[in-house]
Order: sequence, then C-alpha cells, then structure tokens
Amino acid sequence: MTFPATGLVPILATPFEPDGALDRPGLRRLTEFQLDCEVAGLAVFGLASEGFSLTSAEKAAILAEVRTVAGPEVGVVAGVNATSTATAVEQAQAAADAGADALMVLPPFLTKQPAGRLGDFFATVAERSGLPVMVQDAPAATGVAMSVPLLVELSKLAGVEAVKIETQPTAPKVGAVVDAGTTWAVFGGQNALFVLEEYARGGVGTMPACEFADALAVVLRDWEQGRVEEAHRGFNALLPLIRFGLQPGIAHAVHKDVLVRRGVIEHDTVRDPVQPLDPGSRAALDLIWTMNPLPAWTPSR
Repeated sequence: MTFPATGLVPILATPFEPDGALDRPGLRRLTEFQLDCEVAGLAVFGLASEGFSLTSAEKAAILAEVRTVAGPEVGVVAGVNATSTATAVEQAQAAADAGADALMVLPPFLTKQPAGRLGDFFATVAERSGLPVMVQDAPAATGVAMSVPLLVELSKLAGVEAVKIETQPTAPKVGAVVDAGTTWAVFGGQNALFVLEEYARGGVGTMPACEFADALAVVLRDWEQGRVEEAHRGFNALLPLIRFGLQPGIAHAVHKDVLVRRGVIEHDTVRDPVQPLDPGSRAALDLIWTMNPLPAWTPSR
C-alpha cells in the first residue's frame, strides 16, 4: 500500500442546509471547486469538516458524493476520529466500503493509550481496513503527544504510510521525522500556516481547509518550480485569511463564510457545538476580505 496523494490535499468542509440537513448539491459544488483548483487529493471528516457532528449514514453519503464527483483518479482520504480500536476499525471499514482510498487516523483521545500501545492501534486499523493509514499528530485537539522516536517506530508498521504533523512548531518536527530516514509521506496541517517552511524541511504535502485551495495551489506551484520569492509573496497575501481560519471555536464558521463569499456553497450553517460567527468576528473577516479578496468561483465543468 502507498498513500494515494502528495501535495495539496484540502480538508472539505461539510455544507449544511439552513435547517442543518446535509447539503448534497453544495457538497458536489464544493468538490467541483477543488477539482478546478487542481488539487492533488481530497480529504473528508477531518477536524475542519465538522466530522464529529456527522452520523454514520451522513458519512457514507458524503463519501459517495465526493467519490462520484472526483472520479477514480483523485485520491480521497477519510478521517477516522474514534475513541477506541473497535470503533476506529468500524469507521475505517465503513470508509473503505464507501470508496475511500486512504485513512487519516487520530489516536484514541478520551482514554489515552500508553505510547507503546499506539502501534497496535494503528496497525490494527490498517490491517482491518485494507487501506493505507496516515497518522494524525494533533495534540492540541487530542491531548495525545507523539514524539519523533515514536513516529519513527509507527512508520515501520505495515500499511501505515504517512503522517500529518500538527504539533507546533510544525516545521522542525517535519524536518526531524524526515531526517530520521523514514519512508513516510510527511504532511503538514494547521491550515498550511507554515507550509513553505515545512516544504523546506522535506515535507511533501499539506492538508489545510478548502476555501483558498486555488490560491494556495499557485503558491505551491511557484515553490516547486523554484520561484521562492514569488511563493512567499503569494503566501503572505493569503496569510491573514489562513491565520483567521485557525481560531478554535469559530474556524469552521470562517471556512464556510469564505466559501459563501466565493459562490461555492449557499449556506454558512454550522452544527452545534460549533457556533456561527459573532458580529465582531464577522466584521474582522470583512476587513480582511476588503484588503485581500479572493475571486468568485466560476465553474469550469
């Protein structure tokens, strides 16, 4: 097994109707927008997806829609955020059945396993699902710290093919994992806040939120083609929006507000416990948008 994509793999938001129901037309449009941005892959049920608020039936429906729109050529990564081995395997097998190509797996985070047992957890999920697994190193969300030596040991497990580093500072840890000689695909997270520094340390991908994928794709293309100054200028223009979308509690609402502004989805509805933008936060986002607006999306297909 190998991980199905490197490069830009955005985490899809989950569009909802005003009454909170799943917005399937909005999800199709959102997927089409990502394809127009020429992303390397797509991810669902990540921390930016409100995956914690989705039912099993909704997850199956979302994967089916994304798989249909994306086609077989685009790798689709499904998040697994269960709190035990048994429930993680259940989520992983359901994702495999619904068409996922790989899994992004959080460690159990309510009752935390000893570090020495985490290998058994990830190996079991990989084996029982039959899909390549990405370890999601996100201690701010889970409270589970994974050291570089532990990640190196996890990289040796059959079927465990990638890691997403979200431990701040991300770039030094990306570099340490790469320098340890692992064969992993090493990704960054944190809404691509330090993506260029991560790439400079050997990272091969990033998994941010999905509202600025087109602009970030240009930045990464400049970087990969050696236009380092252009890449940094493009990134700096995006930075206020990237930073604003990292705020705990309102990040999901920020992502959806921007997608509505760009004409990608119709509604900025979020599900409890996520809260809509308060007036002050919306005013701050208005100011960011006034200074550096992104263009409205015109579908190409």
